[in-house]
Amino acid sequence: MKLDIPSGPFDGALFDCDGTLADTMPFHYQAWLHAFKQFQTPFEFDEDYFYSLGGTSTVHVPEIFNQKYGTNFDALEIAHAKEEIFLKLVNEATSIPPIGEVVAVAQEYKKAGKPVGVVSGGMRSVVDHIVDAIGLGGGFFPVVVTPEDVPAGRGKPQPDMFLLAAQRLGLDPKKTVVFEDAPPGIAAGKAAGMAVVFVPRP
Repeated sequence: MKLDIPSGPFDGALFDCDGTLADTMPFHYQAWLHAFKQFQTPFEFDEDYFYSLGGTSTVHVPEIFNQKYGTNFDALEIAHAKEEIFLKLVNEATSIPPIGEVVAVAQEYKKAGKPVGVVSGGMRSVVDHIVDAIGLGGGFFPVVVTPEDVPAGRGKPQPDMFLLAAQRLGLDPKKTVVFEDAPPGIAAGKAAGMAVVFVPRP
């Protein structure tokens, strides 16, 4: 994988989690399919459409489908069920593959004494689990921002989460680089005035 990283210099870096630091998107896709089936929804979730929603908050995904299908399934209930299924799939897997090229960049910034943080559309408990699973737990990322940290509806593609992470790390957004794998996160990083590096699907 080749990452097209701007020359910078940057004072710090922010990383999406799923599909950016860890190759967990296939687990998430299967978890959504199982959750929709469990709740007997009529939702059809095409894989390409799933990837286009990467970075969207977990609760917002069922809301998108409710609007699309004119249904009123409990989005929060489905989201929690999906995360439980996801964790079960992850725990049954022999390992969680890190995306080595991105993890290496995070380690380089950390070694240089530059702040690093995670900005994810997933639930905090799940994000913490994934970060630990790829060997970057134990406070490697002093700041982790999820949709739980911003007002409802202000997750990706809105810039709020990235701006909050930068504020908590003491970073100037214009001197911060973001690593993202999906359109909502890329749009959010750009809206925050940050440089954005696209991470292609492994």
